[in-house]
Amino acid sequence: MDMLLFPFQLPFMQTAFLIAALIAPAAALLSCFLVLKGWSLMGDAVSHAVLPGIVLAYVAGIPVLIGAFVAGLLCSVGVGYIRDNSRIKADTAMGVVFAGMFGLGIVLHTKISPEVHLDHILFGNIFGVGPTELWTAGVISAAVVAIVAVKWRDILTHAFDPVQARMVGMQGGVIHYGLLAMLSAAIVAMLSSVGIILAIGMLIAPGAIGFVLSRRFVPMMGWAVSAAIISAVGGVYLSFWLDTDAAPTIILLLTLLFVLALVGKRLFGWRHKADG
Repeated sequence: MDMLLFPFQLPFMQTAFLIAALIAPAAALLSCFLVLKGWSLMGDAVSHAVLPGIVLAYVAGIPVLIGAFVAGLLCSVGVGYIRDNSRIKADTAMGVVFAGMFGLGIVLHTKISPEVHLDHILFGNIFGVGPTELWTAGVISAAVVAIVAVKWRDILTHAFDPVQARMVGMQGGVIHYGLLAMLSAAIVAMLSSVGIILAIGMLIAPGAIGFVLSRRFVPMMGWAVSAAIISAVGGVYLSFWLDTDAAPTIILLLTLLFVLALVGKRLFGWRHKADG
C-alpha cells in the first residue's frame, strides 16, 4: 500500500495531480457544448491557433498565456467572419484558419528560436508546472465552471434554438463569443499540462462519454466531469509508474473510457440507467 501511495508523497507529483484535477472540470463542461453543437473542430482549430500568439508574446516580453488567449480569440472571430461573409462552410473555414495559424506559429518559432521549448508547448510539461501556471489554471477553470453553472441554459438554448433565444431577449452575439472566449481560456489553462495538440482530446472525449451515457444535459455534464477527472488524475498516476508522458496517458485513458461507455451502452444499457 505504501508503494501505491508513493507518487502522492512527491511534491512535483502533488502539483501535477492538482493541476490535472483543476483543468478537468472546465474542459469537460465545455466539451459537452462542443459535442452537442458540433463544434469539435472548433476546439481543434483554437488549440492549434494559439501557437503564433505564444511565440509573439515571448518576443514582446509579455506572458505567453496572454498571447495564446488573444490568438485563440482572433482565430474564433476569423472563422466566424469567413463563415458569415462567404459561401465557405464553418468546418472548412476552421480547417483553413487553424492550419494557417499553426503553420505560422511553427515558422515563427523556427526563425525566432525562443527559449520556450516547442515540445512543452505542443505536448505540455505537467511535471514542470510552477505556481504561476497552477494559479492561472485554477482561476480560469473556476471562472469557466462558474459561468457554465449559471448560464448553461442560455448557452444551450442559443445553440439549439437561436430563434427562441432572440424572442426571449438573449444576446446571441454575447453568448456565441462568450463561449469562444471560454474555449480559448480553457486551452490557455491546459497549455502547461497537456499542451495545445492534446488539449483537443480533453475538449471532446469527456463530452462524448457523457453523451453516450445520458440523454439529458445535466447528467451528461456529470458523466463528462467525472470521466475527465478520473482520466486526468489517473493518467498522471499511471505515467509515473509506466515512465510515460502524462498528457498522452491522460488522453489514452479518456479514449478507453469512451470505448467502455460505448460497449456498456450496447451490452448493459448504461445510458438508460444513467437517465434513471
